[in-house]
Amino acid sequence: MAGDQASARVDSWIWSVRLVKTRSLAAAVCKAGHVRVNGVRAKPAQPVRVGDQVRLRHDGRERIVVVSRIITKRVGAPVAAECYVDNSPPPPPREESVQVAVRDRGAGRPSKRERRSIEKLFGRSTR
Repeated sequence: MAGDQASARVDSWIWSVRLVKTRSLAAAVCKAGHVRVNGVRAKPAQPVRVGDQVRLRHDGRERIVVVSRIITKRVGAPVAAECYVDNSPPPPPREESVQVAVRDRGAGRPSKRERRSIEKLFGRSTR
């Protein structure tokens, strides 16, 4: 492929293999310290080579991949999956049912204490 090289920028590579949606998001994730190459925090321009281990924390989950091919252009998902070996832990199970707060009919509006307990149940902050 025309994009094959000995090394590439880490932000460009994680965008090319579809670990993040945009190139600018890839650079922002690197700047925030959520990308590590071989255990070392990576800046966006750090080179990545075949055999490097890339750890990416994004969207509430950690992805651990080993680079098997270097590309710099974004490709389709089947081709992108061939460019790395995924050693990530399985994603957390999705909530099968969403909890809904149910109040007795005719109970009126919730009090301040009840409202705070409802907010705590849903994991929302009161401010």
